[in-house]
Amino acid sequence: MTINTIDDVIATLEFIIQESETNNSTQGYFAALYLKVTRQVKAGITAGDFQDNGRMEQLDVIFAKRYIDAYFDHRQGKTISQSWQAAFLLAEDYWAVVLQHLLSGMNAHISLDLGIAAAEVMKGQDIQQLHGDFKQINILLAGLVDQVQQELAVIWPKLHWILRKTKRTNKFLTDFSMEVARDGAWRFAQKLAQTPDERWLTEMETRDDRVARNNKLIIQPGWLMCLALKVIRLGERGTIQQKIQGLNRP
Repeated sequence: MTINTIDDVIATLEFIIQESETNNSTQGYFAALYLKVTRQVKAGITAGDFQDNGRMEQLDVIFAKRYIDAYFDHRQGKTISQSWQAAFLLAEDYWAVVLQHLLSGMNAHISLDLGIAAAEVMKGQDIQQLHGDFKQINILLAGLVDQVQQELAVIWPKLHWILRKTKRTNKFLTDFSMEVARDGAWRFAQKLAQTPDERWLTEMETRDDRVARNNKLIIQPGWLMCLALKVIRLGERGTIQQKIQGLNRP
């Protein structure tokens, strides 16, 4: 698929979601969340909310293509980043709850891809010029947290009760907003922007290894939380298709 504009990104994400629903694949969870975010970014660009709206669309396309390329390369059995490999393999785990699928995808896309995309779009320029719009994206992402939590609570009616009992509410909110991950992505973007071209691949591979290791914390967050997640998994409502559709609501 040719992807040159944010509308191309949206159309491709809609295709992945439709394909996931047809194949009963949990990979559609992250795609549905990502489509929601992309629509918000498009609305911001249309409204002129960014310092450089044309550059923001370019960043969105470069950023999205890293996920989209990984998705289709994985389907074709090609080598992809360790971070995305771990996220896609989670689709084979019956016990993984929707939240883990979302966090695993966000870990790969934000902690690895976002910094790379930011450095690429500013190549040959001062990356600090992007910082204002980068922070604006963070505000936009954080604004979706409450909405997505409400959608997850529909899938898991006892979610908030379990989180209170395991005293993980604050950790849950922090992890889901991925504030720490976004801050780390900016630091990585700055580091990559200052790296000579011939060392970019090495820096990206090093970062990928670290991000993939972080994914293990999402899959195995400790025995008590793992037990709570199993309870949540047994209490999830709806089919995979219905869960995807719930996350895909405007």
